[in-house]
Amino acid sequence: MKKVLMRGAFFALIFGILSSCSVQKPTAAEKVNLPDKKEILEVSRRANQYFMNKWPDAGKEVVGKKVWPSNLWTRAVYYEGLMALYKIDPKKEYYDYAIDWSQKHNWDMMRGTYTRNADNQACGQTYLDLYEIDGKKNPERIKFVKASMDSMIASKKSDDWWWIDALQMGMPIFTKLGRITGEQKYFDKNYEMYAFTKYKHGGNGLYNPKDKLWWRDKSFVPPYTEPNGEDCYWSRGNGWVVAALVRTLEDTPESDPHYQEYLQDYKDLLSALLPIQREDGFWNVSLHDPANFGGKEMTGTALFVYGMAYGINKGLIDKKTYLPVVVKAWNAIVKDSVQPNGFLGWVQGTGKEPKDGQPLAIDKQPDFEDYGLGCLLLAASEVYKIK
Repeated sequence: MKKVLMRGAFFALIFGILSSCSVQKPTAAEKVNLPDKKEILEVSRRANQYFMNKWPDAGKEVVGKKVWPSNLWTRAVYYEGLMALYKIDPKKEYYDYAIDWSQKHNWDMMRGTYTRNADNQACGQTYLDLYEIDGKKNPERIKFVKASMDSMIASKKSDDWWWIDALQMGMPIFTKLGRITGEQKYFDKNYEMYAFTKYKHGGNGLYNPKDKLWWRDKSFVPPYTEPNGEDCYWSRGNGWVVAALVRTLEDTPESDPHYQEYLQDYKDLLSALLPIQREDGFWNVSLHDPANFGGKEMTGTALFVYGMAYGINKGLIDKKTYLPVVVKAWNAIVKDSVQPNGFLGWVQGTGKEPKDGQPLAIDKQPDFEDYGLGCLLLAASEVYKIK
């Protein structure tokens, strides 16, 4: 009996030693092969060069069903992406292209300085970036941006952002100005307008805390439903909210009284996206009705990648949970959307819901292709930083 006990103790000791020396199994995040940084840059450069070759004159008007000045929101989103690319790949031609665009619009808002429409103000994000890139030595670059936002602050009106796309177009301007000037008024007005959109538009706001997703505008608030009876949550619309929250969190100090609310809304929205990613890596245009114009769509997917990759890089979300999702989506975009000549396929045209711009295809050119590239470059800039 004594020998048996000794033998058992011996094997227990050996097992303990072997266990302590064994290699720990890698986590899900560690098993994921990160995208190659050289490939990320190559893809970004290829897609961007395609666009710059097509639009050598940065100030040229955009002709569609209407004629638009080139500082409209679609082009503004492209330049947001270009500035993000410039930060990881500081090529002089990117800087020059953005300066040329800004100068040709006299560093002013579309439709004039005192517009209240966030789409018209979106160009100001790039003006502010260029002001900082050159060491804040050129106050003319933010003169009109500041005047526009100050006029919003002087007004008691706070219901301008009645569609969720406006959050991405407008919120980062307020928070960038707040950070640059150190003035709290910009952060306060930003929250006042955000809160109106979240809690009041459409009756009880455009945010559904139950599903942790956003309705595009009040016309999509129930009783409106998708064909399958679910609420209508538009992919790119929710992508704009993700991007708005990322850029707001980047510039808002953690001491701000509303920082934690932004952070929680950001985390909740990302968590709602996890179970509805498509098997191929994309997200459907209708997040809760995959049969309603279901299929690959690049812009919403890229904005979700941007938001998740940012959270991983900043330690805001769990890397083990989100990295496989990000890599799967990014690889899908590279494989199925970015063409050899840099053209982007599977881009939904402008609109407000799943049916707009349909059907999508790998070779179909949307009515405006600039914002799609902006979404891609925003995603690339954060995926590149993942370690």
